[in-house]
Amino acid sequence: MATPPVASVTPANQGLEGGPPAPPAPPGTDMTGICFRDQLWLNTYPLDRNLVFDYFALSPFYDWTCNNEQLRMRSIHPLDLSHLSKMTGIEYMLYEVMEPHLFVIRKQKRDGPEKVTPMLTYYVLDGSIYQAPQLCNVFAARVGRALYYISKAFTTAASKLEKIGYVDAENDSPALESKVAKETIDFKEVKRVDHILASLQRKLPPAPPPPPFPEGYVPPHTADAEKGPEGPQSGEPQAPSVDPIIDQGPAKRMKI
Repeated sequence: MATPPVASVTPANQGLEGGPPAPPAPPGTDMTGICFRDQLWLNTYPLDRNLVFDYFALSPFYDWTCNNEQLRMRSIHPLDLSHLSKMTGIEYMLYEVMEPHLFVIRKQKRDGPEKVTPMLTYYVLDGSIYQAPQLCNVFAARVGRALYYISKAFTTAASKLEKIGYVDAENDSPALESKVAKETIDFKEVKRVDHILASLQRKLPPAPPPPPFPEGYVPPHTADAEKGPEGPQSGEPQAPSVDPIIDQGPAKRMKI
């Protein structure tokens, strides 16, 4: 079986006189907005449990300071647990496999042979590599989206109730008057429904704050959190935030 090529990174200051090679920058903690796919590699090598890590090492999600890279430099399989368990630091582990379509890779910090702390999770789906979003981000996005549509529904219902009982003054034909007389509106019932909707809207709690981020995680900076007095002043509900699962797809992919 052919051996896949090992990705190489050219440091920015390589070739400068007297300058030592700079190590590649570690990947960011939040890279859910992109995905990676190398079609040339996929057309050349099979994607299985033996070669999937070499494919993952080509992506921007790979941390070149991990223990797996040290094993690769020593010509040892990077997922050999017998060697990884004897080391400490950042490592990647093949967590779940459904060949050839799905591979789940977990980034974790090893403090001992039996003590590991999960950090991030990545998955290779039909050749495309994604970072799995944090659970707190998923909950925050889903709750924010639900509250947005609930608030919008109450606003629409309130605007509809205000128009009940009003007749266009320009249309005063006898047929319309008889029809309006037959369809008498109970304003007490309208006010009762309006009161119920208003009380429910007042009882609706605001969006709960997301749970604390895991240790070492840097939350993404969003433009909505930094809006100043120049932001929208209307009472319209703001659009829901991007869902890290629903809105993640091929449109945001990084191809090689």
